[in-house]
Amino acid sequence: MLRTYQYPKFEYRRPADLDAATVARHPVVVVGAGPVGIAAAIEMRLAGQPVLLLDDDDTVSVGSRGVCYAKRSLEVLDRLGCGEQVTRKGVSWNVGRTFFRDHEVYRFDLVPQPDHKRPGMVNLQQYYLEEYELARARELGVELRWKNKVVAVHSQPDRVRIQVETADGAYWIETDWLIVADGARSPIRNMLGLDIEGKVFMDRFLIADVVMKADFPAERWFWFDPPFHRNQSVLLHKQADNVWRIDFQLGWDADPELERQPERVIPRIKAMLGEDREFELEWVSVYTFQCRRMQRFRHGRLLFVGDAAHQVSPFGARGANSGYQDTDNLGWKLALVIEGKAPARLLDTYSEERTLAADENILNSTRSTDFITPKTAMSRCFRDAVLELAGRHAFARRLVNSGRLSVPSFYTDSPLNTADVDVFAGDMVPGAPMDDGPLDGGRWLIDQLGGRFRLLLFVDDPADIGATVGAAAAELALGAIPVETLVIARRKGDCRGLSGVVDANGVIARRYDARPGTVYLARPDQHVAARWRKFDAAEVRAALARATCNH
Repeated sequence: MLRTYQYPKFEYRRPADLDAATVARHPVVVVGAGPVGIAAAIEMRLAGQPVLLLDDDDTVSVGSRGVCYAKRSLEVLDRLGCGEQVTRKGVSWNVGRTFFRDHEVYRFDLVPQPDHKRPGMVNLQQYYLEEYELARARELGVELRWKNKVVAVHSQPDRVRIQVETADGAYWIETDWLIVADGARSPIRNMLGLDIEGKVFMDRFLIADVVMKADFPAERWFWFDPPFHRNQSVLLHKQADNVWRIDFQLGWDADPELERQPERVIPRIKAMLGEDREFELEWVSVYTFQCRRMQRFRHGRLLFVGDAAHQVSPFGARGANSGYQDTDNLGWKLALVIEGKAPARLLDTYSEERTLAADENILNSTRSTDFITPKTAMSRCFRDAVLELAGRHAFARRLVNSGRLSVPSFYTDSPLNTADVDVFAGDMVPGAPMDDGPLDGGRWLIDQLGGRFRLLLFVDDPADIGATVGAAAAELALGAIPVETLVIARRKGDCRGLSGVVDANGVIARRYDARPGTVYLARPDQHVAARWRKFDAAEVRAALARATCNH
């Protein structure tokens, strides 16, 4: 039965820099070819920038590692060019179920409303994700150097000098900007003595990836104190290729080396699944975790992303998902700075927005962990009472916390926002991640956004677009930082040369509380920058200047 994944081996090639008479200068260097580092490299190539990606390994991640990729990450991956592969290969799910001892007490639906392109979550082993991203990076022309280990970093006001070690010797390169994606232990962060603060959780968990054929639905199942693993918690997820992820809470006193041995793991799984269930172990690991972050994610010309910048517990799938939001936020800002279209202080807003997002993730992750692993008798008594009540009372279900799942952050306090001057209802406030919705022809709104500034102009009939508005919108598209207008109409018609789509059933208008004449300015990372009840080119330019620190 065992499905053995064939880990690819990427070829090491002797770098030309070893024989060069001068030190090469690169616009952007990314260190770390995990999911977030590769995404950062793709972002910069899509922005037209040459990218060098360095990694000290020569294959993808061993073991499934990251598993759950949220709807927002799938939308980012769509824009990067590999979302369809991830969704097609992975296991889509929206429903989660929580059990206390031997009965269900709570369930949730990640996408309770219809009309979204992507599901709430897709489960996929990390090695597949990295394969798809690497193929896309190569297609776009990212220069990849395997078995190239960064051993020294010198930050200077106008550049970063990097020493790289290979099997053939060491060499130096320079870069205008260094994106650091070298993981939770971040050698570069440690080399520079940069801070990272937070909390270490005194508990251990066993991951077992099991290959088996089972008719369980594709849902997230979480048990508190189940009969087969008393006084602890267990999590079950389905992945691709009939691989199931099982997480067993072990307690802080567990011996990691002993607990990962098959003779300890297999009896746990049989107790859970039954003696007659056939399965084979594919991968086993024991882990602890921390919730912590750097004080700042920008240090001069070094920009930290993903686990190098922040770490959370695995409950809630906030690790890689928050890392994708980092690169989504950083990519367009760095591109504008490199092109000379925005001042370098725009990169400070990357740190400001994403440190607040990290704080939100850490808060939710810490609360989940405290609920799952109560450390006092009183905390456990409260937790168990909530779980008992949740089976019968709705108010208690809101208190059940087996991992608040990853959702995109609202940058409502961002200095890049233009405050509302008009009255709106709903969630699409300045700083909000933009909602999706269906368009005519089987298309989706989210695919029309991203990678550039967009102006959404809502109308009933395209014939209502006046000549003055059409001319002003065309002029915005020709600016130093182009703003392309997308007309969202209820009926088909001539949009005066502007791009147009049809919101035939009005879903998008309802989600954006839009009426004829409403205008939204969308950031390249699909967050709302500003909104108005009527089009005014001068206000759009002012909002664009604010959103790019050019005001």
